[in-house]
Amino acid sequence: QVQLVESGGGLVQAGGSLRLSCAASVNIVSINAMGWYRQAPGKQRELVATITRGGSTTYADSVKGRFTISRDNAKNTMSLEMNSLKPEDTAIYYCKSGVFWGQGTQVTVSS
Repeated sequence: QVQLVESGGGLVQAGGSLRLSCAASVNIVSINAMGWYRQAPGKQRELVATITRGGSTTYADSVKGRFTISRDNAKNTMSLEMNSLKPEDTAIYYCKSGVFWGQGTQVTVSS
């Protein structure tokens, strides 16, 4: 069982920045892929970014160049740096590791 706890969400104006964090209850050094997903009202949950144990990353086209995913295996954390935020980035952001999900953190971007 892996517990994941997200933090860092909030309300920000368009063009602003936020940094999300995900703290894992276990040592993540043995976990290969971890990722961030988001779900906007009335829409399906979608992949935002993933990162492997070795640091390889993938991004949704909609966030490329604006978001940066990272992980700190020593601290058992994963982060998502979000810059140049747009109103369409408004969603609940979830951390995922294997089959385990966090509870989500709300990100709201005002125009």
